[in-house]
Amino acid sequence: MRSVLFFVCICFLFVSTARAEGPYQFFDWEITYGSISPIGSLQQGILINGQFPGPKIECQTNENLIINVRNKLPDPFLLSWNGLQQRKNSWQDGVSGTNCPIPPGHNFTYRMQAKDQIGSFFYFPSLALHKAAGGFGAIRIDSRPMVPVPFPPPAGEYAVLIGDWYTTNHKSLQRMLDSGKELPRPDGVLINGKGGADVVDFAVEQGKTYRLRISNVGLQNTLNIQIQGHKMTLVEVEGTHTVQNAYASLDVHVGQSLSVLFTANRPAKDYRIVVSTRFTNATRLLSTAVVRYAGSSGPAPGPLPAGPGDDVDFSLNQARSIRTNLTASGPRPNPQGSYRYGSINVTRTIRLASSAGLVRGRRRYAVNGVSFAEADTPLKLADHYNISGVFRLGGIPDAPPPATAEEVRNETAVMDSDHRSFVEVVLENGEGGGVQSWHLDGYSVFVVGMDVGTWSKKSRDGYNLVDAVSRCTVQVYPRGWTAVLVALDNVGMWNMRSEVWARRYLGQQFYLRVYTPSHSFRDELPIPDNALLCGRAAGRHHSQ
Repeated sequence: MRSVLFFVCICFLFVSTARAEGPYQFFDWEITYGSISPIGSLQQGILINGQFPGPKIECQTNENLIINVRNKLPDPFLLSWNGLQQRKNSWQDGVSGTNCPIPPGHNFTYRMQAKDQIGSFFYFPSLALHKAAGGFGAIRIDSRPMVPVPFPPPAGEYAVLIGDWYTTNHKSLQRMLDSGKELPRPDGVLINGKGGADVVDFAVEQGKTYRLRISNVGLQNTLNIQIQGHKMTLVEVEGTHTVQNAYASLDVHVGQSLSVLFTANRPAKDYRIVVSTRFTNATRLLSTAVVRYAGSSGPAPGPLPAGPGDDVDFSLNQARSIRTNLTASGPRPNPQGSYRYGSINVTRTIRLASSAGLVRGRRRYAVNGVSFAEADTPLKLADHYNISGVFRLGGIPDAPPPATAEEVRNETAVMDSDHRSFVEVVLENGEGGGVQSWHLDGYSVFVVGMDVGTWSKKSRDGYNLVDAVSRCTVQVYPRGWTAVLVALDNVGMWNMRSEVWARRYLGQQFYLRVYTPSHSFRDELPIPDNALLCGRAAGRHHSQ
């Protein structure tokens, strides 16, 4: 009965206030702990409506998503939406810098729109180490019927959520990090919430083509995916239609999403999908799923396909081969290549270098020498209500400090930026310990260059200024760099973070404030009337 009343109230609210921007979908999600056994041993997981992984979100460009989240955990909780740009609406981003946590026994209703977006994404719990317990699910945004897609409709589509996994309870993992220890090696790899041999079946019919929407929802490891006896044609990366290259295997770095087509053009048997870890300096972990042909006569002969090993050059060259399909439409009918990013003048260069160090004897990770310290009040609320002392604007410098400077310091630092500026960002991984992965909420960025070695101004000579792929999560190889261009056209407070979750939890993140003095609803939506107010913003009025 409660769910019925919720939907009636929400429907009435939005029918009365909607601006005819697209249809609405309504979801009512209950967040609980429950027993799961992804790789054999029983453990506590985070369930959404009793499901692990959580329910899929399937919508079209410009549809509105109204998601009521009822927190039945004994802990505060938030969901974030990896890849949804939340145009003009960082109020809905679902991270600690923009939203108050949902207290135990309470609810919060996210009001979002898939504005001018298509593609494959995912959602996940953003607080503490909740992500290590589940609570994640797939997001699929289809093109509107009027907008052409650069390939025939597939016979079927499957969401494929892959990720490394620990059998250790997420709170125990958090205590390890809090005590200064590093996380151990993961215990396995999951495919749609299950790990081991042949854990998931994907049914196909001979001669037909299928689409897999793949997201790496894990905590730290790059994963490689391949289909026994089949090639995969890459068609989309985080909302960008790509040049349709065929691959025997694909690296999917933590936090990344992509989609591929494959044709069931082999004899009618069972073929393995192999998902395995990369760049771990240890025995690779893997799990398999089954592509099961209708009328299959049994397993395909031969061994499982071997992974590409830890060859950085293989992965780097593959990444460089992923390019935008310039003639294909994106979320709108006009070609993706009509936005000529390479001819726009760069107004600012930002170099972001990762580092690790000790602060008061505890391990911390940093960006340009600054390790992010969580505040007692969401930064977006503090900015909105002009509450001083919550964060320091300009606390993140535009370049790494000199080697003689103090290595790491804790600070609630925010990088300021102007609305509509066009920025070059160079991500630098000088640590050499593994592949790093970076995500910027609210945006897609053009990945114009990446290499091993040291970035310099001369590196710009090799930038791809024509058909670089646009995506929201990018990798940086060991002792290497990745350069991106981004048009800062989305006002708000946006989380820039390492997707290697232990690093993010221990400070390798910051917030980018994209600011305009206009205070116009054309640039940013007002604070929601249901926004939770906490910390130093508690007791304020939404109309202030």
